Formats: sequence, C-alpha cells, structure tokens
Amino acid sequence: MSTQAETVERIADLPADDWDALDPTGNPFLCHAFLEALESSGCVGADAGWMPRHLVLRGAGGRLVGAVPRYLKTHSWGEFVFDWNWAQASLRAGLEYYPKLVSAVPFTPVTGPRLLVSQDGDVGQRHALAMALLESARREGAPGAQVNFTTPDDQAALEDAGFLGRHDCRFQWRNRGYRDFDDFLDGFRSDKRKKVRRERRRVTEAGVTFETLRGGDVEPDQWRTVFGFSEQTFLRHGNAHYLSAAFLGLVAGRLPDAIMVKLAFLAGEPIAAAIFFQDDRWLYGRYWGASREVDCLHFEACYYQGIEWCIERGLDGFDPGTQGEHKLARGFEPTLTRSAHWFSHPGFSSAIGSYLERERASVAEYVAAATAHLPFQRGADA
Repeated sequence: MSTQAETVERIADLPADDWDALDPTGNPFLCHAFLEALESSGCVGADAGWMPRHLVLRGAGGRLVGAVPRYLKTHSWGEFVFDWNWAQASLRAGLEYYPKLVSAVPFTPVTGPRLLVSQDGDVGQRHALAMALLESARREGAPGAQVNFTTPDDQAALEDAGFLGRHDCRFQWRNRGYRDFDDFLDGFRSDKRKKVRRERRRVTEAGVTFETLRGGDVEPDQWRTVFGFSEQTFLRHGNAHYLSAAFLGLVAGRLPDAIMVKLAFLAGEPIAAAIFFQDDRWLYGRYWGASREVDCLHFEACYYQGIEWCIERGLDGFDPGTQGEHKLARGFEPTLTRSAHWFSHPGFSSAIGSYLERERASVAEYVAAATAHLPFQRGADA
C-alpha cells in the first residue's frame, strides 16, 4: 500500500474516530480526547516545551492508516525516560541535544502502542511508521528522536529501522484471580503479610474513610479540591504540576469511565486524594496528594485501595506509577520497560549505543535481584 507521511501540529485537525480506530487496545492515554485535552487546556504547547508534531500516514483517498503521538521538546521534563546525563554529555562535546522529537504520551509513563496502525492494513505499516519517524527527524534537522514506553512489537520495528534500544524497570501488580485482598495477602510470607495489615490498620484506626468517585461524577469544585492535593505534592518538591484541574475536568467529561478518584476523609473533611486512570484491563495510578499527615495513608490510598479495586472488578493488573522499590514489599513486581533512541551525530550515537549495551545488562541484573525480594512465599505461583 502506498502511503504518505505528514506532520500535524494540532490533533484537533485529525478526525477523532479515525485516530481512535488505530488503537484497538482502548488505552485511555492514546485516545484522541485525552491528547486533545492536553493541547486545548495548555498543558502541552510552546509554553510547556511540548510542541505537538504528530506524525500521520495517509493511504488511498487520504484515509488515516497510521499515526504516532509526537512532540518537539526543548527539555526532558515529563518524559520519565531519564536522559539528562546524555544532554550534559552532548553539551560538553559541543553538540546540540535540543530540540528533540519525542514520541510519547506527555507526563504519562505507561507502556502502550506508539506506532498506531490500522487493523486492516498490510503488515509493513508498523515498519513504515518507524522509518517515517527516522526520515522525518533527519529532514527536520533534529539532533535526536526517541519513542518512550514502547510495546515489544513497536520496539522491534524501531530497532529494525535504526533506533537504539533502552531498557528500564518499573513495578506493577498482577491479578492472579484473587478472590479478595486477603486472598492476595495469603501468598505473602508471614512477616510481610503482617506488615501490610498493620499499615492498613493504622489508617483505619486514625479514622480515615474513603469515597470512590468516577470521573463523570466529579463536580468542577471537587476537581479543584482533588487537583489541589496533587498540586501540593509537586510544590513540596519545588516543581509546578504538569497538569491542571481544567484538564482533568475536560478528560472526565469526555472519558467519564476512564478516571477514578479515591478521596480520603477525616472527621468528614477531605484530606487526601489519589487519581487513577483505567481501561478494560488495567488500572493506572497517576497523582496523589494530602493536606494532613496520616501514617501509611500514602500506601493505602495509592496502592492498597487500587489493588482492591482491581480485584473487585477483575482487572488484569495495576501500574502504580514510576520508580519506588518500596512497592516490592507490597506485591508489585519488577517489570521491564523499553524506549527507542536515535541521534543524528554518528559518534555520539555510537557512544550512547555502547553505554546502552552495558545498561541493559545492568537492568537485567537489577530485575533478577528485585524479584528475589518480593514478599511472596517461596515456591508460590506469584
């Protein structure tokens, strides 16, 4: 099939149904509505250093047969594929590192399709998209291009096209048909099981209760409250929040079943909130914050409440967010993540390639070591 690649600077200029048809997984972060809300709310754009440069492939009659969410970046914030050291090394070598082309969902470190292809197209469309990304980066004179949190199929196509492969480790929870939370804990070693129960008991004994809100049920003033908790977490670390209450309200209105909030109360007053997204198979922990310090409240709101939600609804798994070895003791398992990178300068690309070979070996060792520290009973099917 003959295809033509083009760059689109506003996803609103693409038909939502055509875009969404390219991703049959139902991943909420790849929905046209989610990506457009980022743009129309101002969370991405020139001021944020995330300038939309979506790559699309059109077939006969201009029909959309492939697409990649892509942005021109003037920094590395909000990607969660950490390359600050590469940027510094590039600067020391007298080379430009920015602006780079990043194919990703902004501020969302969740593995999912990045090379979106039509389901009735030929098998070469994924490879054609990977090649189009590379050719576009060269044509536009970008010093580099990368694709974050890829699926294995996308990663293979990108590496075949000439991208370098990078590995990292995240921690995710897997549902193995648990009847309830106690059934999940029954697979833990005794000391680890007691620790989790003690953490949950401390929150209950402090008098904290939870209310579950679906996105479509959250009122605008509630979004300001919920977002305010999350914003405080960013501010305590000296950063501005990536998102806004306006963005959350937009997405909740368009994708009401894709957002879930756990709102914590003490003496009838809201004191904390954890914001989740979900699809038909997975729950995704995204943001959290609290106005009061309660022992173990973070673990309860962000992890244990999420695990219970997955068990009750038969979801396959739970991705609670980035980093955090403390997740191991709570039953979140080390999971490999991938990204793909291309650099225009041959010498710099060769140096990064050599580094990535060593890093992949180190990540594999880390995953094996982390697995040995899981709380499950030895020999348990976990």
